[in-house]
Amino acid sequence: MWTAPGPRTPEAAAAGRAAAAVARASDRGARIAAIVIALAWHSVIGLPAVLANRSELAAPGVVLAAWVVVAAVGVLTGARLLRGDPLPAWPLAGLLLAVDATVFAAAGERQLFTAANWVWSTLGWFFVLALWGRRVTGLLALLAAHSLIALVAVVGHGQTAPADLARFAMYVYGTYSLPVAAFAGSAVIAALARERAATAAATHAMAAERDAAERARRERRERLALVSGAAEAVLAELADGRADPADPRVQRRAVLAAAQLRRLIAESDDVPDPLLHELRAATDVAERNGLPIELVIIGKPPPLPVRTRRLLVDPLTAALAEAGGWARLTVVSGPDEVVVSLVTPDRGEPDATGPPGGGGVAEDDGGRVDRLDERDGEIRWTQARWRR
Repeated sequence: MWTAPGPRTPEAAAAGRAAAAVARASDRGARIAAIVIALAWHSVIGLPAVLANRSELAAPGVVLAAWVVVAAVGVLTGARLLRGDPLPAWPLAGLLLAVDATVFAAAGERQLFTAANWVWSTLGWFFVLALWGRRVTGLLALLAAHSLIALVAVVGHGQTAPADLARFAMYVYGTYSLPVAAFAGSAVIAALARERAATAAATHAMAAERDAAERARRERRERLALVSGAAEAVLAELADGRADPADPRVQRRAVLAAAQLRRLIAESDDVPDPLLHELRAATDVAERNGLPIELVIIGKPPPLPVRTRRLLVDPLTAALAEAGGWARLTVVSGPDEVVVSLVTPDRGEPDATGPPGGGGVAEDDGGRVDRLDERDGEIRWTQARWRR
């Protein structure tokens, strides 16, 4: 049963872009080779033969004019191929077939099978340029039409002896073999390059994802041990009677440990806005302990790494554990900056849980995080600012 494909992950999209870039590079190399072969053969072989045998051609002016037309078509087509512009393939093919018939008629009986009748050896390469990027069946159809035109010319000039027909067959084979091989081979090489690049990119993406997951698991385990240690210390002191449950400082330490555990659990939740989710987890613990909190959110935070979110949330979590009376938490977000601020009454007491991050700067792969903690005796202001 067919099922609709799910959304592409960023890693899959990156792998697809890498594969497409490799395929384009391979195809561009094949285009350059085809353009050089067509124009070089047309100039180095076709033109000298026409000029050397002008007196023996039935209509030398027509043959030369046709050569100029095809040369112009080749230059214009080659320029558009190198720029990646779409080509009017079938109008070009029709023009080349008209030139084909004209040159066979103008070459005459004596020059029918000589290099002066340059359409035998050259025109197939210009068919390749005109139909580049299309199916090989189109090229085969053009070459079949070219062979039919040549056969009509051979019969029309009375060149029907066995030797003449053998020469006709050899010329047709030569006309077909190299252009078709180059046309089909370039498509196959580009497809193989795309496939191998996609496989390599997917392998690297999987390895990077696996390494990132292992690193995140290790960091999370270390952080869980640290947070659990803080909670265990409070519980051990309470169990041994070394701490008084009625002591506000002990209560604030317990609130901070609970908030940190809650935030650590929220960190791994799959939600649209992880930063806001983790902040709500921290404020929820404070609210459960009776602290009224006003939460103001302006803008939508951009995707941030786990470590950056920790640097933003941890100072606020520590300050919330010390807060009393009320709290106002503000989150202002933009594409390149997120500011998280907490305003609470200044209790005028030293922090029982340690400073909430203090002041300073922290750097990580996600950008720069500035942290401030200021108090004036009435208001305490704690802020963490991330900038890309």
